[in-house]
Amino acid sequence: MKTLYLDLFSGISGDMFLGALLDLGLDFKELEHELSKLGVGGYHIHAARTHKGSIAGTKFDVHLDSEHHHHHEQVEAHESSHSHSHTHSHDHSHGHAHDHADTHSHSHDQERTFTQIKELIHRSALSDWVKQKSIAVFQHIAVAEGKIHGLPPGEVHFHEVGALDSIVDIVGACVGLELLGRPRLLASPVIEGNGWVDCAHGRFPVPAPATLAILGARGIPLSQCNETQELVTPTGAALLAELVDTFGPMEGLVAEKIGFGLGTRENKARPNVLRAILGRAGTLAPAHDWETDTIVVLETNLDDISSELLGNFVETALAAGALDVFHTAIQMKKNRPGVLLSLLCSTADADKLTELILRETTSFGVRRNVAERRKLGREFVEVTTPYGQVTVKLGRLDHRIVQAAPEFESCKRLAGEKQVPLKEVYEAAVQAAAALRRLPHG
Repeated sequence: MKTLYLDLFSGISGDMFLGALLDLGLDFKELEHELSKLGVGGYHIHAARTHKGSIAGTKFDVHLDSEHHHHHEQVEAHESSHSHSHTHSHDHSHGHAHDHADTHSHSHDQERTFTQIKELIHRSALSDWVKQKSIAVFQHIAVAEGKIHGLPPGEVHFHEVGALDSIVDIVGACVGLELLGRPRLLASPVIEGNGWVDCAHGRFPVPAPATLAILGARGIPLSQCNETQELVTPTGAALLAELVDTFGPMEGLVAEKIGFGLGTRENKARPNVLRAILGRAGTLAPAHDWETDTIVVLETNLDDISSELLGNFVETALAAGALDVFHTAIQMKKNRPGVLLSLLCSTADADKLTELILRETTSFGVRRNVAERRKLGREFVEVTTPYGQVTVKLGRLDHRIVQAAPEFESCKRLAGEKQVPLKEVYEAAVQAAAALRRLPHG
């Protein structure tokens, strides 16, 4: 399956997203033809191959017939087009069934409710997939705006986002994805600027209220950078919330095409572009069904702690929630013998256990590292031995048992009950566990 990865180092807006799709090879005339199925006029779309800083990419715009240029959420000044750009207009004589408001009210200040936008899209000749996705994107905005204003989503007036040009942005984004074969969407962590933005609510700090609410509702983390302007628009946030499967670093992706969607503003510290990578999953290593998680590794070097204190700390830390605690003999400065104390714990317990190290040992400082783990799927089963039932821990990888280990306390308890050497019970349990490992599914 094709994968489209969005690199959000400079944010995202609707026009930048469409510019990136066009730069990847989306056919402009096909996009225009599909957008005509909305059944509205009063606009034309424009795409120019140009530069943002030293980066070559595609600048996408929607021009309203009643205005000189498209006022995108990120647009402040119109960027001139080049001779090799594409410009196409909708002819009102094409016979589309235009809504009165759509044909005679082309002002960018025009407002529509979410209910009106849904009706507009539903009655269009667009594909079912494009209709469903476009309405879902608007739904994210409507819910966020509804919470901000205390209104039901259907009654929300969309202000800037409800204008015809922004409808074209959102529907065009969904059309573009369908024309590219509906690739799976992944994205990097979301980066936003800072400063202030003027919106329908008044002057607000970046991120804008709707942007923050949309991303928060989907559980998408947001980080701010040193750009003193808005990088992620509400439209861009809604596209991410609806269309992107997961957010994180690029992993195992073979880049086949790379496109750049250009914004209009000039950023200070980074180019105002959206990089989109169209590719496929690499086949260098097979996927496994192991479990993954993230832990914190706490470490400190000690050369002046007694064995009694060290032993007590191990017991105390395990009782306090440490996943594992161990110490290793090391040689420290001035050739002094010492120990490396290591502790594994969850992220939530890291600060608590760091304090415990500083209080309960002779440490003056603790190193902290975040580590990823790959773990076998685990389960506990009972096996039969000549002495009785023993608990065995199984580890599975790719639906096969690859580890089987008797639980020591279970063997110890059984040995005590049967009055036999612990070694014999343990060896019998190892043999029973080995038989389980030969089974394909346990």
